Amino acid sequence: MTKRAESKYKINRRLGVNLWGRAKSPISKREYGPGQHGQRRKQKPTDFGIQLMAKQKLKGYYGNIGEKQFRKYYEEAVRRKGDTSENLIELLERRLDAVIYRMKLAMTPFAARQFVNHGHITVNGKRVNIPSYLVRDNDVIEVKEKSKQLVAVLDAAQSGERDVPEYLEVDHRQMKGRYLRAPKLADVPYPVQMEPNLVVEFYSR
Repeated sequence: MTKRAESKYKINRRLGVNLWGRAKSPISKREYGPGQHGQRRKQKPTDFGIQLMAKQKLKGYYGNIGEKQFRKYYEEAVRRKGDTSENLIELLERRLDAVIYRMKLAMTPFAARQFVNHGHITVNGKRVNIPSYLVRDNDVIEVKEKSKQLVAVLDAAQSGERDVPEYLEVDHRQMKGRYLRAPKLADVPYPVQMEPNLVVEFYSR
């Protein structure tokens, strides 16, 4: 897995959006991009630029997934029956780290990835430490007993920043939940508009 050299909030400033809807995002104070050339006048984006931006937003939202892995999601979405853009969102929302984030067991997608990596999560009673593990319908996801009192987990569960979407059920007292079904794009509570159709256009050029 590639290590990201920039901080996660630089993604917000580079894309010009508050990607995770967090109050502490610097985009609220500085709407220009990072670096010494960040305040240059913006040019009208090309069709390619618009598609690239849509891809970067979606990749960034899920913890800045690497390009190689993200392309594999696209290829799998094409292979499956149905709408490719909806299939892409479903695959991303089935990632274990995304599920942990959605269940409010971690404050950010980056924290969720680290939490899974460190072996704090079980799926159907078995420890899983692969963030990209794809969760299936009715899988039971639980924080390991020794990890249930970690401050980071308790803070995330009590946070008022986000709500748990309807395609998941969670009991924060037991730190346990169930993946009920795969969501459609309209079901996913993105703080900013995501355009997976433009991502599909980008890769299918």
